[in-house]
Amino acid sequence: MAKAELKTRQTGASVDDFLSAVPDTEQRDDSRKIIEMMRRLSGDEPKMWGPAIIGFGCAAVKYASGRELDWPRVAFSPRKGNLTLYLSCSIDDFADELGRLGKYKNGKGCLYIKRLADVDTEVLEKMIRKGLGKKGKR
Repeated sequence: MAKAELKTRQTGASVDDFLSAVPDTEQRDDSRKIIEMMRRLSGDEPKMWGPAIIGFGCAAVKYASGRELDWPRVAFSPRKGNLTLYLSCSIDDFADELGRLGKYKNGKGCLYIKRLADVDTEVLEKMIRKGLGKKGKR
């Protein structure tokens, strides 16, 4: 059986063009603030990953099954209704910080926030720093 090709990989698309197309002004402004935060903390420049994820750096991620893929060290996406942050392979890595973060929802490996005003950005920065050190295994 042929191996499926990964859809989410780094592209040459413009981050600025992508953000300019985000219809919600507050979400667009929050996205620019997250870019500055992730750029400062990671030391990496923002790159588009697939059509809708803004990622910083690149790390090889290895699943328990042995499958490996490249994924940004940290990333986010301004999705309809939420900012989706990809900080680590498991939200469980942030159990200590989540109680102090503010309003959020989460999936297995991502964090959903409606707007930056809903969260403590100092706690979010701590989570981003922590996530930068957690890449590598799923």
